[in-house]
Amino acid sequence: MAELDYISVLKELLRPLGVYEVDSGLGAAELCSEGAALNRTYQALLSAEEESNPMTAGESGLALWEKLLPFVPAYRTAADRRRAIAALMRIDGTSFTLAGVNDAIAGCGIRAVVAETETPQTVSVSFPWNRGEPDDFDALRARIEMILPCHLAIEYVFIYVIWSELESLLILWNATDEDAFLWREIERLGGEE
Repeated sequence: MAELDYISVLKELLRPLGVYEVDSGLGAAELCSEGAALNRTYQALLSAEEESNPMTAGESGLALWEKLLPFVPAYRTAADRRRAIAALMRIDGTSFTLAGVNDAIAGCGIRAVVAETETPQTVSVSFPWNRGEPDDFDALRARIEMILPCHLAIEYVFIYVIWSELESLLILWNATDEDAFLWREIERLGGEE
């Protein structure tokens, strides 16, 4: 879209009337002054419109959006930040589907999967890209429970290394002594964080 210039717009509006001198003199100076003020106002409105939309907002607009949210979402890039804010804004408490819940969780940068269970009004939350309990689980749990509808019971499911994987990864149990593994580290072997 071409840049709107109110100085030219004002001159073109008034030129056909033949009453004003729009190209020189005091009339032209007044139109330039008023047109410049309108140009600044137009630019301020464009900027405000851009900052008011989380998908186009810059740092200051995103920071204002985040003040409205229950927590600052996890993100790596500005695009991730925008998606996370949009995901949190889609939570309305009335129309949650399983896909919507997983979209909101993923949009917030939480690497977890929510699934329905056989038990009515119960969901399971798993962390398939993580072995064992994720770091900062208490913080993740608080965020997940803010996103999920409050009437649902939540079962957390963790994936641990199984014996056959453990034997193939460590080869010998003596290796655990040499490398001084902690049990938490052993539980997490073989998973990608």
